Amino acid sequence: MSRPVVVLGATGSIGSQTLEVADALGVEVAALAALRPSPLFAELAISRPDARVIVVGGSSEERADFEFTVGRAVEFDPPAVLDAVTIPGAVVVNGIVGAAGLRATLATLEAGNRLALANKESLVAGGPVVEQALAQGGEMIPVDSEHSALFQCLQGEPPEAVAKLVLTASGGPFRGASRESLQEVTPEEALNHPTWNMGRRVTIDSATLFNKGLEVIEAHYLFGVPYDRIDVVIHPQSVLHSAVEFVDGSWKGHFGQPDMRIPIQYALTAPMRSSSPADPFSLAGRELTFEEVDLETFPALDLAYAAGRKGGSAPAVLNAADEVAVEAFLQRRLGFLQIADVVGQTLDRVEWRELRSVDDVLAVDAEARVMAASVIAGGR
Repeated sequence: MSRPVVVLGATGSIGSQTLEVADALGVEVAALAALRPSPLFAELAISRPDARVIVVGGSSEERADFEFTVGRAVEFDPPAVLDAVTIPGAVVVNGIVGAAGLRATLATLEAGNRLALANKESLVAGGPVVEQALAQGGEMIPVDSEHSALFQCLQGEPPEAVAKLVLTASGGPFRGASRESLQEVTPEEALNHPTWNMGRRVTIDSATLFNKGLEVIEAHYLFGVPYDRIDVVIHPQSVLHSAVEFVDGSWKGHFGQPDMRIPIQYALTAPMRSSSPADPFSLAGRELTFEEVDLETFPALDLAYAAGRKGGSAPAVLNAADEVAVEAFLQRRLGFLQIADVVGQTLDRVEWRELRSVDDVLAVDAEARVMAASVIAGGR
């Protein structure tokens, strides 16, 4: 593979693993972008002297110190991110967290580049807008392990042959717990994921199963499959990353190590494959189990299905309210079980509307955040 890589969110979990994969493949890193001028980002920039370096935030003093440390010109304005994704022939790994990643998603597609999508908010919040952009050009390959699995299982298969998509979920740290036992859960307990090493918000979303709900909405937009043909099953071993059932009764499943470098590498190299960055994998000696989701204990999944079916602005409200609620939980201002309650109330209170542009999406996102904060404040 010789296509240059642009890494957005370079200091995050996806960004850092992308850089590891790119180094192993010997791929050019054309640009790096991060939100803050941190020592880690300076280290990444120094080690890649030919890459454009973009910082979105930070004070004037922090920016000056960062540029001095890096030893070359740094771009400090947000439009530089949208310019970087238009580098001809680039693969853009969008690891930006939150709805802020939507503009970069659209700019990548509009430039005709490949989008390696790890920013789930692009599809959850802005699905209709992304669909419009994708129809005009560009290419989108998902980075999430579950969606990468489905993407690979669907290669060469006509849409009419697909009976069902099956997303697997680890169940998080509280699999099998009762609702009563989760009353006093601490952030430290919720962040103790049994399988994956992820960012804080994604890890909490995994504990509540909101993450799997967001993935259901993503799958709907990625693959054009209606919600009544997208299922979720609990698979605590996390080695079957997802599966497809076909109309003839056949199934395809994607097995492998629970290592995010594998789907990241595939998004960079597809349709070609390179040597695995992960440890060797074998099914021998493994016991694989599958369970139904306990929707009474984990109501977040039903909320996501309902928002997805409602469409329009509802998924954007769901996503924004969840982000605000998760942050409140991490700050110990909200109980674990109240996260879903806040999201449900916010969905009820924010007026539904159609989404036709990025501005529409961002307006709904902002309104939902204010409403969710109000719901949290009112419940204290």
